[in-house]
Amino acid sequence: MENKKPDQSTQPQPVAYTKDGQPLYAAPVEVQQKPQFVHLARAVEPVDVPISPEIKQRHDDSARKFPFLNLSEAEYVIRAVRRHPIGMFVPVFITALLVIITAVALMNYSLIMEYFGIFNPPSFDAILWLGTLLIFLFLVGGYIAVWVYLNNKFFLTNESVIQEIQTSLFHRFEQTVSLANIEDASFRQEGILQTMLNYGSIRLSTQGDETTYRFDYVANPKEHIATLNNAVEAFKNGRPFGNE
Repeated sequence: MENKKPDQSTQPQPVAYTKDGQPLYAAPVEVQQKPQFVHLARAVEPVDVPISPEIKQRHDDSARKFPFLNLSEAEYVIRAVRRHPIGMFVPVFITALLVIITAVALMNYSLIMEYFGIFNPPSFDAILWLGTLLIFLFLVGGYIAVWVYLNNKFFLTNESVIQEIQTSLFHRFEQTVSLANIEDASFRQEGILQTMLNYGSIRLSTQGDETTYRFDYVANPKEHIATLNNAVEAFKNGRPFGNE
């Protein structure tokens, strides 16, 4: 068989030689490098971030004052926002009106029977017992309505916003929003009454899912929104935020 010589035209040819006889090429010769592997090691357990004594004290004070809140180790309450007393006017007024009407009807029981022409009315003792029961039920209903109203609370911490929502006597739930997810925080006051009594609504918008949270009947909402915006800015920039 005839041995073929390699085609030298495809081989790189030196253009010059050094004084030591080493060839110099016009184009760099590709050198294949072996792949390099880098091994990274990490701790088996996460490293705890040190908490300053001041933050630890604020956390302990908040946990003692608000034991029903689920706070992280470095989280503390900046503001506890409660509803304005004006929202209790309607249930209190209705309760008082029903109690007064029932009491007046009991005191004028005989006159009412004569007015409607009832000559053999039920005994007054039975009517008195029934009227007393109605007054008791009206008072209990009014108390429950006020209790449900006051148990709607809004908490601002250095890490999140926590809203305790009570819709009825046996229906309560909690909403927690991280300050990092809050895109917009604003308040609204509508009408003469809200402006004169300085109460309104707080509105929060979050990123991503575009969820909107609303808390009504807030006293001095402008001041709370200013504090909330400062807390959001401090949290996103990694700065501490203290109580005012």
